[in-house]
Amino acid sequence: MLVNAKDMLIKAAAEGYAVGQFNINNLEWTKAVLITAQELNAPVILGVSEGAGKYMCGFKTVAAMVKAMVESLNITVPVALHLDHGSYDGCLKCVEAGFSSIMFDGSHLPLAENIEKTSELVRLCAEKGLSLEAEVGSIGGEEDGVIGMGEVADPNECKKIADLGVTMLAAGIGNIHGKYPANWKGLDFGALEKIHAATGSVPLVLHGGTGIPTDMIQKAISLGVAKINVNTECQLSFQAATRAYIESGKDLMGKGFDPRKLLAPGTAAIQATVKEKVELFGSVGKL
Repeated sequence: MLVNAKDMLIKAAAEGYAVGQFNINNLEWTKAVLITAQELNAPVILGVSEGAGKYMCGFKTVAAMVKAMVESLNITVPVALHLDHGSYDGCLKCVEAGFSSIMFDGSHLPLAENIEKTSELVRLCAEKGLSLEAEVGSIGGEEDGVIGMGEVADPNECKKIADLGVTMLAAGIGNIHGKYPANWKGLDFGALEKIHAATGSVPLVLHGGTGIPTDMIQKAISLGVAKINVNTECQLSFQAATRAYIESGKDLMGKGFDPRKLLAPGTAAIQATVKEKVELFGSVGKL
């Protein structure tokens, strides 16, 4: 059974750790994340971008797969199925499809329009029992073809969105999606402190968790971050393990071409990455 992310994030914020959101791209990804979360007794959020949803034949297909997998694998830890960086229409589709959590990314819109659309979704999510993430200040890097420069969110704007009744808030503090460049200046903790002070008890979300140094992750958690998103790091782990399998010629040995064997090393690599991140975020055993 899927749950919304509200209770897990309130607990995380109160106890000083973060819940990991791991984006999924197919069956192997989903299985790897779920099995690892269960082994570590850790709550987990499965993130699905609109691009990944389209790739997996639509949000209804994703929701059906995840629900069936949770049941078949006997997953008992809290699992939220969450739309990542959703448009307004994408949010409505995920509500209809059976997601338990959605993110509306109105950071690129004028503040008034972001507030208007977020308010409508707050009402809808309250009615349906879903959790809702909103965003202020676009996250840098590329996400489904949209390139952001990595803005630092305005604390007053964050407060206006937080006060609408959202479950969690993503606020840009210099973080980016994808690989961090060599000249990256790091997270703006001064901005994070101000945002945390302005938004009170609303759990904060750190996007672009791949490549942020351990000490920065831990400091961000101490300043109110209760959810951290990881996507690129799992993709890189999967790619490296798959490349090694093929370059070693294992795909040419016996039935090494069988996709179940071909994809197994990459799946195991995702599990290792998820384990590393869950331990770093401090959510092991936090049911």
